[in-house]
Amino acid sequence: MKTVSCPRCHHELDEGPIMYRCANCRRAVYAADLENEYVPAQPVAA
Repeated sequence: MKTVSCPRCHHELDEGPIMYRCANCRRAVYAADLENEYVPAQPVAA
């Protein structure tokens, strides 16, 4: 699972999945404002 970092202080965010909170700088961040795109793994030839 990928962790989400605060855009201000780069510490790990908690709560979610719609709104995250940073315990370090006490900032509330919406998930839509974060870079957390899902990138699927490259398929492996069988």
